[in-house]
Amino acid sequence: MSLKTLAPQILTSPTLRSLGRGRHALQRRLSGKPRTLHTFIQRDEAYSQLLVQALPRLAERYDVKIIWHEVSPPERSAAPEPEKLAAWSLEDARYLAEAYQLDPGEHDLPAMSAPAHGDALRARLGHYGSAMTWFEGEWYWALDRLHHLERRLGSGDDLIFAPIAEPDHAAGGSLEVFLSLRSPYSYLAAMRMFDLAEGWNARLTLRPVLPMVMRSLPVPATKRFYIVRDCKREAERYGLPFGKIADPVGKGVERGLAILIGEIERGRGKTFLQAFMTAVWAEGVNAVGDAGLRRICDRAGVDWTEAEADLAREDWRDIVEANRLDLFAGGHWGVPTFKVGDRMAFGQDRLWLAGEWLQADA
Repeated sequence: MSLKTLAPQILTSPTLRSLGRGRHALQRRLSGKPRTLHTFIQRDEAYSQLLVQALPRLAERYDVKIIWHEVSPPERSAAPEPEKLAAWSLEDARYLAEAYQLDPGEHDLPAMSAPAHGDALRARLGHYGSAMTWFEGEWYWALDRLHHLERRLGSGDDLIFAPIAEPDHAAGGSLEVFLSLRSPYSYLAAMRMFDLAEGWNARLTLRPVLPMVMRSLPVPATKRFYIVRDCKREAERYGLPFGKIADPVGKGVERGLAILIGEIERGRGKTFLQAFMTAVWAEGVNAVGDAGLRRICDRAGVDWTEAEADLAREDWRDIVEANRLDLFAGGHWGVPTFKVGDRMAFGQDRLWLAGEWLQADA
């Protein structure tokens, strides 16, 4: 086992996570301090506005203290399309507010430390973003991860901010999915969306794109570490394996995309996509070389002669670039993004929104 594969397994280890929680709890009890949430708010951000309304409800139920910190917007390396992010956040916040019975408008903010102090503390604790809550060693984003925090605080199954469930049926329609082979969130979506689309009687179209780092948009280390840990929690929730990672960046992604485009054209994109994603995100299979890629193809039922023909093609580059241009034309930039008609929703935990759109259209 290589160090590159071992490192994410350590980073996502449930045993180490449990030990870390125990250590923080012991330190708190010995100090006599209350359970304390440190929450980092960006003054003009829609997700932060929702969190200001939501967290006092948690504090009252679970007897925790909140310390609010104002922070600056994330660096461009962590949020490479700030204008698109801001526009989507405003739209997305309206959907979340309706689902959780909150007000999407602006609210009076609590007393907060100055941005310089908040930025420094955020960096010291190991994050880069806003609408983030830190509790004893772990980070929770906006409303979407409060259910993880609630369970840690002792909610059992009685959650104030339970994950929003996808509708169990719709009456047809078209669902386009923009995704990347190097995105662990795309992996979480890929392992769930086909069954959901089948239940919705929807036609699912795969629209793969190159990962940001292969489009000259490097991802900072703090963001990579958070994403891996967050994906582990979400994978556990869905009952999916995750953490034995062989990053396919570069040739692994390019070779995987070449075969995926071929399999999509042959009507078998689902099987290869799921096999590739499981291999690189949960089994540590190196997709760069022929041995690992052949293993993935064998599992997906792809004849190696067909795969070699796909690898000799170059037109897949034009296809994934056209997908990227369509993604950007729709006002989005990240993956996975779901498109229903002319509406687009970003994030693996927005499949419920895509389902609701399909249901509404029917």
